[in-house]
Amino acid sequence: MALIDLRSDTVTRPTPGMRRAMAEAEVGDDVFGEDPTVNRLQELVAEMLGAEAALFVPSGTMGNQICLYCHTQPGDEIICEAGAHFLHYEAGAMAALSGAQARTIVGHRGVITAPQIEEVLRDEAYYFPRSRLIALENTHNLAGGTIFPLEEIQQIRRLAERRGLAMHLDGARLWNASAASGIALREYARYFDSVSVCFSKGLGAPIGSAVAGAKDFIARARRCRKMFGGGMRQVGIVAAAAIYGMEHQRERLVDDHARARKLAETLHERGGMQIDLATVQTNIAIINIAETKLAVPMAVEALKKAGVLVAPFGATTLRVVTHLDVNDADIARVLNIFQKIFSS
Repeated sequence: MALIDLRSDTVTRPTPGMRRAMAEAEVGDDVFGEDPTVNRLQELVAEMLGAEAALFVPSGTMGNQICLYCHTQPGDEIICEAGAHFLHYEAGAMAALSGAQARTIVGHRGVITAPQIEEVLRDEAYYFPRSRLIALENTHNLAGGTIFPLEEIQQIRRLAERRGLAMHLDGARLWNASAASGIALREYARYFDSVSVCFSKGLGAPIGSAVAGAKDFIARARRCRKMFGGGMRQVGIVAAAAIYGMEHQRERLVDDHARARKLAETLHERGGMQIDLATVQTNIAIINIAETKLAVPMAVEALKKAGVLVAPFGATTLRVVTHLDVNDADIARVLNIFQKIFSS
């Protein structure tokens, strides 16, 4: 029987319809701006996010790092939540590429507030680093896929405008935030100077992300993309997958959310495994197995042998992520396997 892979929504495979779209894509040289499928994708992303322009990039890491680079100068300070993805999972790129430093704030379930941010902003003294950028994440990966409240984003934007700061949104899973909350993508995006979104997670594309913002910002981002090695040629074959995902696989994200919730509630009710159900707002669940007395490496291996792949996510925690390759029957099978592993 095939393994059920819950390690991440990045493990999805292109659907038959997506593969057809890729095979039939019209292509050109994107470095010259001549790939019609990439151009269409960029126009669609800009329209969805209410931005003037957008840029296709190979990965979410590159998208975030391009934006951080374009917003800052070496020695500047970026304010972010302590568990931000670009701090923990992007190989130290912010320091290596932008020469910027982070001022971190411990949030509540991934959410930081305007008063918290204002408290850490630097004065104008010449010997301080310059507070330059506020970077938020929606949904927040380390917090378990939590949604950043729109009302708090609005408060933070008002603070940013008052203090002359730019704002960036790591929206790798913004599609999930919008699907779960019912808030339009462009409503989330309008409060930020740049937004990154990812196509290779919930939307199921094999490759790619995009950044969006004002035309002059995207012009700088295009040059930075080339400098970082992200200029691509006949890349319409993967841009077509991103377009297909946006047009055909966004509405079904709520199914992933329902399955993650079902999994979390059932495991939590059985006892032994602790899950903060308030954080299970989209397609991620963080499971604390400390009370089971089973060490994380042993649990991961036992689950794998039984047919389920999960991600170790700390000294006592596992992460599971639902996605388009996981159906209701898979969730039922996963629950049975967890019951056998953790009740033995």
